[in-house]
Amino acid sequence: MEVRRFLGACLLVSAAWQFVFQAAVLADDSDKQGAGLLDAGRLEKFVDKLPDMPVLRGYGVGEGGMLVAGELTVGMYDTTWKFHRDLPATRVFAFGTSKETATVPGPTIFATRGVPTHITWTNHLPPRHFLPWDRSLATARPRTGVPTVVHLHGGVQQSTSDGHSMAWFTSGFSSTGPHFSSPSYSYPNQQPPGNLWYHDHAMGLTRVNILAGLLGAYRVSDPAAEAKLGIPTGGGEFDRNLVLFDRDFTRDGALFMNATGNNPTVHPQWQPEYFGSVVVVNGKAWPFLRVRRRRYRFRILNASNARFFKLSLSGGLRFVHVGSDSVYLAKPVVTDEFLLAPSEMADVVVDFAETATTSGAVVLRSDAPAPYPGDPGEKADTVAVMKFVVSRKPEHDPSSVPAVLMPQYPKPDVREAVLTRRIAMYEYTKNGTDEPTHLYLNGRAYTDPVTETPREGTSELWEVINLTDDNHPLHVHLAVFAALEQRSLRSVDEFRECMRGSASGGAGGRNDAEACGLPQHLAGGRRHAVPRQERGWKNVFKVRPSTVTTLLVRFRPLEEEAEGRSGRFPFDVTAGPGYVYHCHILDHEDNEMMRPMKIVR
Repeated sequence: MEVRRFLGACLLVSAAWQFVFQAAVLADDSDKQGAGLLDAGRLEKFVDKLPDMPVLRGYGVGEGGMLVAGELTVGMYDTTWKFHRDLPATRVFAFGTSKETATVPGPTIFATRGVPTHITWTNHLPPRHFLPWDRSLATARPRTGVPTVVHLHGGVQQSTSDGHSMAWFTSGFSSTGPHFSSPSYSYPNQQPPGNLWYHDHAMGLTRVNILAGLLGAYRVSDPAAEAKLGIPTGGGEFDRNLVLFDRDFTRDGALFMNATGNNPTVHPQWQPEYFGSVVVVNGKAWPFLRVRRRRYRFRILNASNARFFKLSLSGGLRFVHVGSDSVYLAKPVVTDEFLLAPSEMADVVVDFAETATTSGAVVLRSDAPAPYPGDPGEKADTVAVMKFVVSRKPEHDPSSVPAVLMPQYPKPDVREAVLTRRIAMYEYTKNGTDEPTHLYLNGRAYTDPVTETPREGTSELWEVINLTDDNHPLHVHLAVFAALEQRSLRSVDEFRECMRGSASGGAGGRNDAEACGLPQHLAGGRRHAVPRQERGWKNVFKVRPSTVTTLLVRFRPLEEEAEGRSGRFPFDVTAGPGYVYHCHILDHEDNEMMRPMKIVR
């Protein structure tokens, strides 16, 4: 952990040294990254206004104002983007309806519950990547071009439209993955209103393509149901998406991604985690937003590769949580601070009327170690994320936060589970070092045969056993889940060695929690409370190191009773290449901390 904590601190001396060796190991066009690493401290904060990303309507309007299915074409383009007033334009890959309108993040797609959105994703990317692409990983292998495939995170859709990692394609379809069928995807939007996001999901290349800029926000709205709540909704000035991520740059403005692996004889470029020293919100480094003295709603997404944000507001302001990931909470939850993992979403309301009239600014800030959770007792520096410039003029606020939000969703009930699965998280290191080489789930590679075959219409208990030093945000495609408890393992080193058996440096191993005495190792272990704002249905949950996290995973629609669907999804879940579950630290996902999953009937 000490070595990785050092990397996570983004020390400029180390980064500059690594940069010297960069040109010798890059396989693509990343030798054009510039003339040295930028000292982020030289960039002035709060000089760029927070951008509003373009909006795409995911529905059409028919006769009489009736909403009909939307038809969109969204491309991936090789273009440039200005991240800061004082930085030259940066080469990026970006989503948009044209190269001229492509942005980082991409346009926000507004969909309506129950009205399908059909999107044709087009690849206009060049023959070669401009960032380091480690082909020693289990990765897409095109003849030419940059592979991409788009996943709608939090979406409930058939696997042919889920963005399977092996369904990638390159520009002009010169190369396609083994599960590619079509670039046209259908999103039914038959799910509760909430927050989603779309991003690249190409095998072994997700971390690089997202770092290059291939991500964007997506909303599913239910105007009639949400209007009754009284909170800001529908977009506009008082209902905003905030997409957070971290990046490093060279002095000439290019994106910087270290091209020397921590184990270069094993993986020439792959690093366990990417951390940048510049915090970016909606495509601008440390932006500002002028706000009025009233309530604002912020749909906050952590789109970083590996960085956790522990968010708080200066001046004593608090967050009122109304949703977590893609689902509204039953009741609002108030917090002073909260932890947001990579790919996790928090839907919060902030009342700037509570700002002291003598204060004209509120800073959104973070103090999470990188990597997270860091070493025992480690205290991270507090860093700025963005600034709100608050008007001094009081005004009437027609919005409110109700005592009850959306209580109609079923409460998690462990009695629903038809079986219990155990999912063990492993990190393997090079012999004689503590440097990771790869990460597996249940000791299996991604390409090993499917072992998870949930039955549609059922729920399962997943006991997720984290045998690593990292906090892993677990994401399950198609399903939602509820975290029931987390318990620390006792004598974790002994338990880990038993679980790994003879495979301490590779795959396989014993991986038998019962034979290794899991109940005994949990007896007397500390119980960690699930944060109140995370006790609803989620798409991502933070699995603490050296713990067992119990999840109730629901492979059935959340609103099935109201919809009268009797546990069935509105499409054939057995068709297509299937789904996956994985750690959403992108560098881990790309190095096989991901497994396939086939739903059966």
